[in-house]
Amino acid sequence: MALMTGEQYIESIRRLNMEIYMFGKRIDSPVDDPILRPSLNSVRMTYDLAQMPEYQDLMTVISPDTGERINRFTHIHRSTDDLRNKVKMQRLLGQKTASCFQRCVGMDAFNAVFSTSFEVDRKYGTRYHENFREFMLYCQENDLTVDGAMTDPKGDRSKAPHEQADPDLFLRVVERRADGIVVCGAKAHQTGMVNSHEVIVMPTQSMGPEDMDYAVSFAVPTDAKGIFMIVGRQSCDTRKLENSELDVGNSEFGGMEALVVFDHVFVPNERIFLDGQTEFAGMLVERFAGYHRQSYGGCKVGVGDVLIGAAAVIAEYNGAAKASHIKDKLIEMTHLNETLYCCGIACSAEGAPTESGNYLINLLLANVCKQNITRFPYEIVRLAEDIAGGLMVTAPSEADLRDPKLGPVIDKYLRGVNEVSTENRLRMLRLIENLCLGAAAVGYRTESMHGAGSPQAQRIMISRQGNLEHKKELAKALAHIKE
Repeated sequence: MALMTGEQYIESIRRLNMEIYMFGKRIDSPVDDPILRPSLNSVRMTYDLAQMPEYQDLMTVISPDTGERINRFTHIHRSTDDLRNKVKMQRLLGQKTASCFQRCVGMDAFNAVFSTSFEVDRKYGTRYHENFREFMLYCQENDLTVDGAMTDPKGDRSKAPHEQADPDLFLRVVERRADGIVVCGAKAHQTGMVNSHEVIVMPTQSMGPEDMDYAVSFAVPTDAKGIFMIVGRQSCDTRKLENSELDVGNSEFGGMEALVVFDHVFVPNERIFLDGQTEFAGMLVERFAGYHRQSYGGCKVGVGDVLIGAAAVIAEYNGAAKASHIKDKLIEMTHLNETLYCCGIACSAEGAPTESGNYLINLLLANVCKQNITRFPYEIVRLAEDIAGGLMVTAPSEADLRDPKLGPVIDKYLRGVNEVSTENRLRMLRLIENLCLGAAAVGYRTESMHGAGSPQAQRIMISRQGNLEHKKELAKALAHIKE
């Protein structure tokens, strides 16, 4: 079985015995939990679209290793076409879900670990790359959703991992055995972990020799003994408990994040991809971050398409669509959104093969892409809120709209153009609220700032990759300066 259906995916997650907590209680059935289910539906879309002939070229690819058709989320990029199609696929999924569909981080971890493990093996004679290839084929053949875990809690940011007052603030190896290793620590902000079959763990930063125990990468099932998750809160999350499709805004889809704790988790030797080779921690981080910063030029653009569409619709419902300033704001939103897409496509088109054979994006352009993502979605949100008007955040609830006494009053006073029902106007306003301020804002606005690294992380990479000395020489040559 190389491709699962969406329903098969749902049932495969149901069979897992993950330890998940939310609001101080263990969640017995995360698949059926009303707060968590929309995030599961978003992942399901990556399976549903892969079954549709019209999306086959974007969502799937023939594996060069097995000859089977596999989901692109488990694929190793073998060309710049693969890199471009990845971004196009992510835009499509953003359009279809208007949320985070969660499989990107695992795909990016796949490709970063693939090339890094190859180079570690070449230097040290280890078998990490073969370990990863076996894991990769297992995920491809079973069409698994894989989470990628990089971000450690970090504790005191001024101190290295080995200098922390609590050594578990960076995930580390606490025991090495003949058959594997035992790890302790945590990974924060884990998008999609509760909807994943497996997790790839990676170090979070460059490391020195003293941090050998922290330079570790491996994969384990998400229900492995010793792993438990604490689901993070989102704005308006408990609206999903009120049985109001209207008030949620985007009732079918959503995202989720969790703090994932590794309490003496055993990792067998065949699942280890890095253990103690500290000089390769930075390479793995840099490559993963580059792939993931490329990803934002697709997924955020797709969600942006939905928000631009919603802003245009509410302008019509408000009777303001013909106003010149509204048209200009929609043009600006489109310009910003397409600029982000250009960055995602550009860093893909400029990609090049690594020594392992898979393709790496242009790291400079990928970091420029993500730097723009930390800015442009905020302006797109501001303009959408401007167009929508204050009713976006002051509208009464669906319960009030359905009330025999209050409903007619709401219908009378909150109608826009007469041809559009008040309910439809409120539905569109709630969708905009969801994208700008509610639960989906985690997957669009706020995640645009901190996902794949905060803005300063990209600026550091832009400084490293920008080749300022070359630019200085260009200027000196034209000015006929000889030194």
